[in-house]
Amino acid sequence: MNLKIGLVYDLRKDYLGEGYTEEHVAEFDSEETIQILEQTIQSLGYEVDKIGNGRALCKRLVDGKRWDLVFNVAEGLDGRNREAQVPCLLEMFSIPYTFSDPLVCAVTLDKAMAKRLVSGAGLNTPRFHLVEEENDLSLLNLAYPLFIKPVAEGTGKGVDSKSKVDSFSKLKKVSLDLLKAFKQPVLIEEYLPGREFTTGILGTGKTARGLGTIEVRVKKGAPAGDYSFKVKEMCEQFVEYLPMEKGELRREVEELALASYRVLECRDAGRVDIRLDANNRPSFLEINPLPGLHPTHSDLPMIATQEGISYNNLIGAIIESALKRYGLRRNTVI
Repeated sequence: MNLKIGLVYDLRKDYLGEGYTEEHVAEFDSEETIQILEQTIQSLGYEVDKIGNGRALCKRLVDGKRWDLVFNVAEGLDGRNREAQVPCLLEMFSIPYTFSDPLVCAVTLDKAMAKRLVSGAGLNTPRFHLVEEENDLSLLNLAYPLFIKPVAEGTGKGVDSKSKVDSFSKLKKVSLDLLKAFKQPVLIEEYLPGREFTTGILGTGKTARGLGTIEVRVKKGAPAGDYSFKVKEMCEQFVEYLPMEKGELRREVEELALASYRVLECRDAGRVDIRLDANNRPSFLEINPLPGLHPTHSDLPMIATQEGISYNNLIGAIIESALKRYGLRRNTVI
């Protein structure tokens, strides 16, 4: 009997229908992504049950429904712990699931918390300052230019052409605007002027390994010079994704990415953003423990394709990693 895998996800269209904006739902999946994911998991020999979002999962659990494994790509809605909501529910009901646990999902969404852990492990990340209210700006002791973004958002939300600032007056205006718009602290970092990369990681703990790295180049004429919300949403038009050349720099980038992934205790797969500082030294920016999985639009599958790993094999490896963590085999039924 094939293992039954539940699929938990957030669809953009569901939340748009409830009145949320495009920016609110930027991290959520399209129907196409979920359909491809369902078909891929089925092609690997598993039975798939499309559950829906966290609220749908709650109802199914209360009704007594169970699965051998849940493939979780739900980002959650509202609060810095939103990515931990589905893992928490699944742990409450002792149901195995893919990707990171609630603690890791919460810590990594809060970029300041993640940077404290990475920095505490002796890994390079730009100096930063957290602003929760206007008075916190007076305590700033960083070198301009600075880069400003909400502390617990993804997909470039809150990042635009005004995010890079070179004066206190601009810093104050952008910070206060973000505090008002996102109702969460604002992260201010010393700006890294170098090239930007994203590295895919596969596996858990000591068995985790770098999958490959792509360089992210924002084209001239883009709405912002950095990887902003609008740039990411229109990446086909404004972004070049290039294989990073092999050599010492790539080794340094991938070593930092893997070390950060292990320090933060991510599981099964993830993606780490790295940027070079003024001395061409790789620096940790942030990590995504729930990477996008559209086969041609999302960075992790793009990295896999670049390295000769098919989409089917990527999804299969993620599932196998999760099953191994729980001591399960493909023919095991719980």
